[in-house]
Order: sequence, then C-alpha cells, then structure tokens
Amino acid sequence: MLEIVVETENWERHVRPTAETLAELVLRIGGDGDRFLVLQRVPDLPGVFAQVWHESGGGYEVEHRDGGRQYQTAADEPLAVAAALTGWARQEPGWDSGLTWSPLDLAPVPEAPPLDLPDAERTQLENRVREELAAGYASRAQLAELAEEFLVDDDVRPVSREQASALADRLWLERIAEQRTWQGETDPERLTRAFAVLQESGITARENFSCCRNCGQTEIGAEAAPGARGFVYFHSQCTESAAAGHGLTLLYGGFDGSAETTAAIGQEVVAAVEAAGLPVVWNGDPGRSISVTPLDWRRRLVG
Repeated sequence: MLEIVVETENWERHVRPTAETLAELVLRIGGDGDRFLVLQRVPDLPGVFAQVWHESGGGYEVEHRDGGRQYQTAADEPLAVAAALTGWARQEPGWDSGLTWSPLDLAPVPEAPPLDLPDAERTQLENRVREELAAGYASRAQLAELAEEFLVDDDVRPVSREQASALADRLWLERIAEQRTWQGETDPERLTRAFAVLQESGITARENFSCCRNCGQTEIGAEAAPGARGFVYFHSQCTESAAAGHGLTLLYGGFDGSAETTAAIGQEVVAAVEAAGLPVVWNGDPGRSISVTPLDWRRRLVG
C-alpha cells in the first residue's frame, strides 16, 4: 500500500490505497463533480502534496509541492500520470523524470503574526490542541479550526485563521517527531486490525464515531452494509478518555435489537480484540459496555 491519502472532488477519502487503486482513480476522474485528486503523505506534512485535474475531452494537469516551490506539468496519458503519482507516493528517486515540469510563479505566503495572548490562555489553547493530537484522528485543517475557534468569546476572535494554522502545524510536527520514536505496532493499530476483522465478518465497526453514545446509537445503522448482523464503535469522548490513559469503552449491539444477538456480537468483539493482543474487561452482560484496559494510546497521525 502507498503511504498517502487521496481525496476526490466528490468527497471520497482513500487512506493508504494500493498503486492499482490510485491508477483506477486517475482513470476515473473527468466527469462533473469528479475532476480532481489531491494526494498527501501519511502523516500529512505542511506544504507537501500532489494533485491532478482532468475534464473529459481534455488532458491532465498535474502539480506537486514538497515544502519549497510548486511545479506543474501537462500530460495526455492517464497511465503516465498514475505512474508519476505512484513514484511520488513511494518517494522514488527520479519519479518526476518521465514528465516535463515547470515551476509555478506563486506569491509567497506571508508569515502569521505572533500570537498576542496571555500566558494562561496560550497554555490552555496549546493543551487543547495537544489533546486532539493525542487522540490521533484530527487532520491539520481540523486542528487549525479548533485553534481558531477555541478562545472565541462573542465577537472577540483572539486567534486569526493564519495564526491558528501556524500553531496547528507547529504542534502537528512536534507530534510527528515524537511518534518517530515509537517502535512496532501500537495499541490503536492493534485495535484497527481487530475492527477490520470484525468488519469483514459482518459487524459494522467504526472508530471515533460520532460525538456521544446517543448520536452513535442513532447513526450507526446508516453505516451498515447489507447483511450486517451488528455493530461496534467508540465515540470521540471514548477516544479522549483512552488518550488520557483511562482505557477505551466499546459500544456494541445487534441490529435486530435482541439481547441474544447483542450478547453474541459482544462475544465476537471480545474475541477479535483479544486476538489482536489487547486486554478486555467484560462480564458477558449485553447491557454492559466492553472495556479495553489497560491501554497505551499512541495513535500515529494520518491527517
């Protein structure tokens, strides 16, 4: 798989696609509402991306930026574009040699002015952004939005959009540097592996799904594939608790609403999570949630 995320004009998001999937996406674009792809690395890095635009009947406009200048090229063959983007994703030496690139003359982005905040408010703001970073699901854009809105009081907005982006990017890069010291598979990655097994077995499995239990219970049915027997998920408050070192609560059930099916789903969830190497606390009661504890919550950022 490629260590990238691909986003489409029609809001699809492909995390770590294969080279074959990337080629299929390049071949697909061109129709109304589905004319471009934006590629970022995993984890996302400020000022690093590639993108391609294509409308049916025309050629392909491709751009890339790697922290410095931005370059563009035009191509007629989608497979040549797919090959170049795959090489970019793999960071292969000479990946761009098959196309003729020219620099884009873009105006430099002005630096954001320093934050003018009391020390207590600055600390409060940075701590809140770091909490979201520790949870591990937010993108850089979402962190910037959080930073911009966190201290708003009525019409007073002490943090501008540019300042929020700069703060989010700085703390994002700090977290990336920290996670580079992590060795091997982390507990959240074990959990993701367990959820993938459950998804394949007919149990709708969602991470960091919805804001709370009430919303999660209301919305999980819309996530179910045809024939799904039940569900398991944890919402954002559960994630925050896990990131704070308190273990993770899993919510589950059967789509038929019966206690028997819910208990059976719970047993399958416990088995999958334990098979992934994580400790589980559950007494078999379908009315009780499942706890994954103790848990070392170190989720690697994607973006």
